[in-house]
Amino acid sequence: MIATCGSARRSLARAFAAPDAGPVLLFVEGAAGLGKTHLLRELAELPGTPDVARLWWRCGADGGRPEPAEGEVWGEPTLLLVDDVHRADEDELRRLRRVLAAMEPGSAAAVTYRPEELPVPGMPLGGSAMTYPFRLTVLGDRLAPWDEDRVRRAAAEVLGESCTAEAVSALRERTGGVPRAVVDLLAMLREQRPAFTGTAAEVASAGVPARLSELVLSRTYAVSPAHRPLVWAAAVLDGPAARDELIAVSGLGAVPGSDALLRALESAALAELGEGRYGFAAPLAADAVRDTVPGPVRQDLHRRAAGVLSRRQPVPWAAVGAHHRAAGEYRGWLRAVEKAAESAAASGRHQEAITLLERTLATPGIPPQARARLAPLLARNAVTGLRSDQTVEVLEQIVRDADLPPAVRGELRLDLGLMLSNQMGRFAEGWRVLEVAAAELREVRSVLAARAMAALVTPYWPGASLDVHRGWLIKAAAAADDSGDDAMRTAVLANHVGLAMSWADPEAWDLVERLPVQSTDPACARQAARGLCNAADSAVWLGFYRRVDGLLTEGRELATRSGAPYTEHSASGTRLLQEWWTGQWLGLAKRCEDFVADTADMPFLASDAYVVRGLLAVAQGDWGEARAWLSQRGTFGTENLPVPLGATAAGAVIRLTLARQEVADAAEQARAAWTVVADKGVWPWAAELAPWAVEALARAGDTATAHSMVRDFAQGLGDADAPAARAALTWSRAVLAESEALAEGRPDRLPKAAETYRKAAAAYAELPRPYSQALTTECAARCELAADAEGGVEGGAGESGAGGADEGRTGPAAPAGPESSPTSATTASAVAELESCAQHFTDLGAVWDATRARALLRTRQPARKGRPPGRPSHSDQLSPREAEVAQLASSGLTNREIAATLHLSPRTVEQHIAGAMRKTGALSRRDLTHRL
Repeated sequence: MIATCGSARRSLARAFAAPDAGPVLLFVEGAAGLGKTHLLRELAELPGTPDVARLWWRCGADGGRPEPAEGEVWGEPTLLLVDDVHRADEDELRRLRRVLAAMEPGSAAAVTYRPEELPVPGMPLGGSAMTYPFRLTVLGDRLAPWDEDRVRRAAAEVLGESCTAEAVSALRERTGGVPRAVVDLLAMLREQRPAFTGTAAEVASAGVPARLSELVLSRTYAVSPAHRPLVWAAAVLDGPAARDELIAVSGLGAVPGSDALLRALESAALAELGEGRYGFAAPLAADAVRDTVPGPVRQDLHRRAAGVLSRRQPVPWAAVGAHHRAAGEYRGWLRAVEKAAESAAASGRHQEAITLLERTLATPGIPPQARARLAPLLARNAVTGLRSDQTVEVLEQIVRDADLPPAVRGELRLDLGLMLSNQMGRFAEGWRVLEVAAAELREVRSVLAARAMAALVTPYWPGASLDVHRGWLIKAAAAADDSGDDAMRTAVLANHVGLAMSWADPEAWDLVERLPVQSTDPACARQAARGLCNAADSAVWLGFYRRVDGLLTEGRELATRSGAPYTEHSASGTRLLQEWWTGQWLGLAKRCEDFVADTADMPFLASDAYVVRGLLAVAQGDWGEARAWLSQRGTFGTENLPVPLGATAAGAVIRLTLARQEVADAAEQARAAWTVVADKGVWPWAAELAPWAVEALARAGDTATAHSMVRDFAQGLGDADAPAARAALTWSRAVLAESEALAEGRPDRLPKAAETYRKAAAAYAELPRPYSQALTTECAARCELAADAEGGVEGGAGESGAGGADEGRTGPAAPAGPESSPTSATTASAVAELESCAQHFTDLGAVWDATRARALLRTRQPARKGRPPGRPSHSDQLSPREAEVAQLASSGLTNREIAATLHLSPRTVEQHIAGAMRKTGALSRRDLTHRL
């Protein structure tokens, strides 16, 4: 009977559980390295058997153990552990059989063996059948290689943080899961210098463990020289192969080859890996064997392997190319590489094609004709797929190749420009390269010239103005029409959609309808998908959030069907922006971080995720993290961000700078960011910058520039249908009105500012944008309270929106005491608005904003009735104010920043933090985070 390892252990344990339990014999079968000896050690530690004697019998090593004489039995309960019975000679087997036959109740035995080394297959105790006693229970267990999860656990113990999924997969593949090989290879990786970092390439280059190498070579060279080429053939093929394939590669004829395969299996040099497929149990062993094959013989084997593999369906062209190269057949190698890359690209495996082509083109001495074929193939895959700056470096080298035909060089320069702009965020360089490419291609390749011109239509890059992009659109459309290429016409249309939508051209939505989304041409479909995703991105910036879902869904589905991963990923970034503005914040931070991790080799693609994650950190009061995320964590220069995204990030940075009372710095940041948007001339993109920039300049006393900003923003928008920008314009006007009222000491003008804030809030509610709605509503309430309170001119316009306060002041409209009563119906209404805002901020997760709103609210709410005089007692618990201060402190805010947010003095904040640390037992502000 066959039992699992676990049930066999239980059966052995039952042999000692009762005096009348029958003896048990367990056979354990396992190829070399599968852990038979380790299993015996585990069986020797069977729980609940302290009085059982353990006897080890290592066959072929110590001549066996003493046995009972004929007719005798073991004198005490005994567990016999017999290791490597395949090594036993006839005499030792005879003695072992007598011992096993004589076992009585209270005894058990476990016998291990390698099935591939038994003299008679399937008979571990010798060639003649053994007569087992009736009372003896005989069990069998077959050890198997480790699965990936078990390899992962072993790797984690040895490699620690370097235990990546990539490394685990490579370990499992290279060792076949053979435990001994896994453990030995892990030991080699642990000692590797430089230190192992977790890549598959490092696993592949680590070498073959000595134990495995000696085992496979001893078995290989036990095969006769006449039969050995078949084992060599298996090493060269380096994977499961059919009998006829092995024979063809070995160069042996059909009959000698079949005989050689039998001999190789008998000697365990090879193993049957599946039905009709043969090779090495641990693929890593092939390396050891291949290294011992004489060079000329090895080249012949590789040449024949290339021919054999080229007859497989589908043809593994990458492997065929590798064999051609190893055989010294370089023309065959380059042809196979080209076919391999084309095949990978056709099935959407762009990264595989890129890796192969990069490695090939980096080889010295590639003929110019081959470079002219392979280089454009690399560029097309790199632009369509996802890749690091290594491809840019390769392309930059290739375009300097004077031997390339002008048309090929122009095409490569085009792709280089697209990569620099779209995937690396190096806009200035990309623009210059694309201009040169358009000029090079104008006379030789009209289709590609149109493609270069179409790229220059895209308005997102800093630098060129809207009028410049419109000029390129006219040229691109003419070139596309001249080319007669439908895919090129669609590419120009897709970029026309992006350009028109960006500045709210009334014809933009009609252009979207013209995209050929039903086209059966994959190239047209890819461009149509890009056009839909361009439209979705522009719709987000304009504020048409309800239209975004349909555009993104259709665009992503079309991108997936047509094989456009870059478009799919860019659509994911658009989705994150939409979720931020529409208040879908639950889990948004993690979605941003996951997206950043997924695109780690090309961080520019994740720029949307970086900015959204930074905006969340601002609202949550995690200001240290906010600056890091908004600056893209140093992955590339923020000056290279697309204009609307750069304006959004700049607005958030200005808001933080104002909150820290660094007004002059905030004003300088506002001027610089505004210049970028103004130079571009796409005024809807000023929406996320304008309110904060106007506030910074107004608080810095530069009201003339603040007025100019608002005027330019309004004139630039004209009558454009851009809801988000129109709401932001109203908000900016409200900021300006509030600032002037406070600066001139005219609190009677604040209700007018409040009215304008409410108009902005209503506009944001219509979009919908709940966070912006709550911010502007809070501003309106603040203005009403300041107008109604005595001394209402205290403070500054930005103390709600930016979260700051002028140093030394307690708030924007602080009355005589912290708990003054409302003095009018207007104040009561404003208090109700503040309460609603605080709740909305809390619901969203905007911790900093909620805390600030509640702090202002407390200055206007009446004291609770029935409370005894004096402060409430919080002897062992944090008071509400201590809890707020501690929360902000744990987010990284300084005492001054907390004071500005809560309308307290820095000294009061310091006292609250000290109280919170004392009550929680925190040893530092950092420790306070964990205590909370």
